[in-house]
Amino acid sequence: MKAVHPGLKVFGVSAAAAAALLTGCATATPEQRGAGTGAMIGAVAGQVLGRDSKSTAIGAGLGALGGYIWSKQMEDKKRAMEQATIGTGTVVTQTADNQLKLSIPNDISFDTGRADIRPNLRPILDQFAQGLSQQTSMEVRIVGHTDSTGSDAINYPLSVSRAQSARDYLVDRGVDSRRISVDGRGSREPVADNATSEGRARNRRIDIFLAERAQR
Repeated sequence: MKAVHPGLKVFGVSAAAAAALLTGCATATPEQRGAGTGAMIGAVAGQVLGRDSKSTAIGAGLGALGGYIWSKQMEDKKRAMEQATIGTGTVVTQTADNQLKLSIPNDISFDTGRADIRPNLRPILDQFAQGLSQQTSMEVRIVGHTDSTGSDAINYPLSVSRAQSARDYLVDRGVDSRRISVDGRGSREPVADNATSEGRARNRRIDIFLAERAQR
């Protein structure tokens, strides 16, 4: 009989536990499934990488900490944003990890080469900010993007400045600045072909994410 590597035994246990957890998820609430799935993924990752009980515990904690839920208020916010963005070209989606994502094109948000918020963007941000000051379990992340025209020395700071402008607007409408993170990606994450004017227009955008943590 061949000897089994200790690490494989540990992973086998985690796989069995994962299967049990997934079975239990069939009767769990959406909130419980969101937190439980994060914990399960973190636990398995901890065992694969660390192959010891300490790493497993750390992995489970990180997984649960990173888990988002899709609650009724998240669904309500998604519907409100879909209504608020009709005809603007903004794409409103639920991401695979239960974040609400708004991909807002540059032609309604910022003038070329500038970070000042255009009037067309204000109603969208007003609707987005509505109610968030009372919903303390929700977090906001804003990411700015540009097309590939110009150098990173210009595009990266511009993408950050646009994200910061959107953050400042939300803060002025009562959203706690400590719950908002900003980032800029310059031209590094295109969603369309930069070889065409239409593609470049789609790449000039800001993405706004809203996520809700499971209450403990």
